[in-house]
Amino acid sequence: MTQALEDLVRQELDALGFDLVELRRGGSGRRPVLDVRIDRRDGTKVTIDDCAHASRAIEPRLDASGLVGEAYVLEVSSPGVERPLRHAADWRRFVGRKANVLSQVLGGRVEVEILGVEGEPGFEVGVVRDQKGVEHRVPLSEVKEARLVLVWKS
Repeated sequence: MTQALEDLVRQELDALGFDLVELRRGGSGRRPVLDVRIDRRDGTKVTIDDCAHASRAIEPRLDASGLVGEAYVLEVSSPGVERPLRHAADWRRFVGRKANVLSQVLGGRVEVEILGVEGEPGFEVGVVRDQKGVEHRVPLSEVKEARLVLVWKS
C-alpha cells in the first residue's frame, strides 16, 4: 500500500473530524478492496451515518487520484471491539482495558492490562500488567502488533 493512498484517506477523514485507525488493502489487482476503519475524535461510537459520510467524502478523491484504479470497493467501518493500538494516544485512551500485545520484550504474544504510558514523544513506553500480575515496561517502538481484547461480562 502506498503512503500516498494512506495520506489521501487520512486527509479526507481529518477534514471531517475522524481519525484513521486502520487502512487495509485486499481483493485482487483488478478489483481492489479498501477497508477503512475510522474513529470519532469525541469518543462517541462510530455510527452507520458516520461511515456513509466518510465514504462519500473519500470516494471522489480516490476516483480523481487514480491510486486504486477504476473498479475498487471501498468499505468504511468502525474499528470494532478488537481495534488495533498503533499510537501512544491509543494506549492512553484505553488505560484499564485488556490488550493482546506482540513484542519480543514480552517474549511473544501476551494478553495484558494497559496501565499507562510513560516517556517523551517518540520514546513512549507502555506500562502493562500480565495475567500473573507482573508489570512490564514495553517501548511502543518494540510492539509489533497490539489489539484490544473483547472481554465478555456475564
